[in-house]
Amino acid sequence: MTIRVLIVDDSALVRSVLAEVLSGAPDIEVVGTASDPLIARERIKQLNPDVLTLDVEMPRMDGLTFLDNLMRLRPMPVLMVSSLTEKGAEVTLQALELGAIDFVTKPALDVRAGLEGYAELLRDKVRAAARARPRGRTGAPTAPQPLQRPRSLRTTERIIAIGASTGGTEAIKDVLALMPADAPAIVISQHIPAMFSAPFAARMDRSSAMSVCEAADGQQIVPGHVYIAPGNAHLLVVRSGARYHCRLSDAPPENRHRPSVDTMFRSVVDNVGANAVAALLTGMGEDGARGLLALRQAGAHTLIQDEASSVVWGMPGAAARLNAAERTLPLDRIASQLLEWTQ
Repeated sequence: MTIRVLIVDDSALVRSVLAEVLSGAPDIEVVGTASDPLIARERIKQLNPDVLTLDVEMPRMDGLTFLDNLMRLRPMPVLMVSSLTEKGAEVTLQALELGAIDFVTKPALDVRAGLEGYAELLRDKVRAAARARPRGRTGAPTAPQPLQRPRSLRTTERIIAIGASTGGTEAIKDVLALMPADAPAIVISQHIPAMFSAPFAARMDRSSAMSVCEAADGQQIVPGHVYIAPGNAHLLVVRSGARYHCRLSDAPPENRHRPSVDTMFRSVVDNVGANAVAALLTGMGEDGARGLLALRQAGAHTLIQDEASSVVWGMPGAAARLNAAERTLPLDRIASQLLEWTQ
């Protein structure tokens, strides 16, 4: 099946390069382009694309307002094209909250060379978006109340490890929003660029009763805290005596990713073993599947997000095929199961 793409960007150069890069794949057809959201609105009606690529800063209507309207009136897979800046990161995270499937970063210099440099990743993201389940919007969501911590919890012995990719920023938020302030420590590897991980951690901190931060090298891992891998660094869990610490590594990417979920999960196998509890959430590709299997074989409790609630069932699906998960659960039941297992 050919994936029909509409490109929405106010830059003629970006529209041209994106069209060129995407059209280079035999299974992708760029059916049209638009220089602003008002033109895009008409093109969507005329062309009925499968996937939309959307810039954030555009004339006449900004990308976020357009996206918000689109996800309420005609939900469809949207891939954001963002600038690799702190402001671009914050706006992109808002776009993911509004229902965008994923994002690609637009290089600040030499746009053509930059976009052509990750042509295959861009095409893979379009393919994943075409298979994804966009979340429609019906109004402002109500904030969930954190769950109660089980009384017999022994938090000092337990660590929860979570991996995610496409759709993961919102899935992680949903899990953390249900965690009580005194939950066991959580380590997270989410595929995200370097400029985006600190704003992402700050957003998670605002939506969780736990204390959430971007992990720092040598930082002690303690209950009630969440440690998110920085973009462009692997997060490892290491043990020193009775204490766990974060270790950051600039080792080569694994499964094309740094941070890699497999890299983090293996460190949890080596240093936490059966005292770990792990979850692999929505994401494109297979990163984390083999690491989750290693955790299960080491005696740790493991689960994956089910297909129906995942934006993309790539990583959890790969883990399912390996029989790496003890349980397969919808997103809204994952936090309670993780807590139950930490008793």
